[in-house]
Amino acid sequence: MIEVADLWRVYGGGFEAVRGIDFSVRRGEVFALLGTNGAGKTSTVEVLEGLAAPTSGRVRVLGHNPYTEREAVRPRTGVMLQEGGFPSELTVAETARMWAGTVSGARPPAEVLELVGLKTKTDTRVKQLSGGQRRRLDLALALLGDPEVLFLDEPSTGLDAEGRRDTWELVSALRDQGTTVLLTTHYLEEAENLADRIAIMHEGRISVTGTPAEVTATQPARISFEMPPNYFLGDLPPFADLGISSHEVEGRMVKLHTHELQRAATGLLVWADQTGVELHRLDIRSASLEEAFLSIAKDAHTQTVHEAAPETIKGYAK
Repeated sequence: MIEVADLWRVYGGGFEAVRGIDFSVRRGEVFALLGTNGAGKTSTVEVLEGLAAPTSGRVRVLGHNPYTEREAVRPRTGVMLQEGGFPSELTVAETARMWAGTVSGARPPAEVLELVGLKTKTDTRVKQLSGGQRRRLDLALALLGDPEVLFLDEPSTGLDAEGRRDTWELVSALRDQGTTVLLTTHYLEEAENLADRIAIMHEGRISVTGTPAEVTATQPARISFEMPPNYFLGDLPPFADLGISSHEVEGRMVKLHTHELQRAATGLLVWADQTGVELHRLDIRSASLEEAFLSIAKDAHTQTVHEAAPETIKGYAK
């Protein structure tokens, strides 16, 4: 449904916002594009939406170039921008009817407004809506054309916890009905709950792509506990036997890092049982998407600094 190959987007002055990225999105899949501020997410999505042409590379949405073949793509896609900018004096119902007039084969506006939880706000002027309610209206208008491909740019910004959960349920239902969704978000929990696959961008490049589980698996799981009285680190089973890659000690607290969580946890608990000790404050958990995201961003930043260093030195020498 979406194909991106060696996409570059360069702004005036030579700023490279997107630097040769590749990814694809299958039918009925939720694909999340994550990244720090300025990573290039919005610059990428604008090209996919047909709002801008790529500087170079190949982009296809529904088999068409979204910029040069916009007439073939636009009626089959829905777009939820970061900010809608609706006329403030129109009511919610009037806004939906106005937007429906620009959409091919629009669904009944009342049906879509009910779908996003704005049924009781149809006579409310847009300027009187809360930030979360405006985001619901943004989503409603993106759904009016019953799109095959739906672009959601920060869909839950401004929503409270209930509104965020409602949006997640709606997006999941759309996916189950076969809608393809490309999502950008700063809420890592949102990506973890919704996305079938994710890509993490940093400074215009994609650092990693995979399922949320695959991405989090790149980071070690951890086991922490309080060392039993009269026992020391050397009394534990050999870390190599447990599959422990590294460890930290702070006072009596021990934190073990491993890519083999079941093996490490089993070995540690068997040792505790055989030794007859209780491991207080025991905490065993896999890495989170947030940890993976921060680690990838940090590693990418370090690599960028190292790549830039020779030029910096060369320039200084001159």
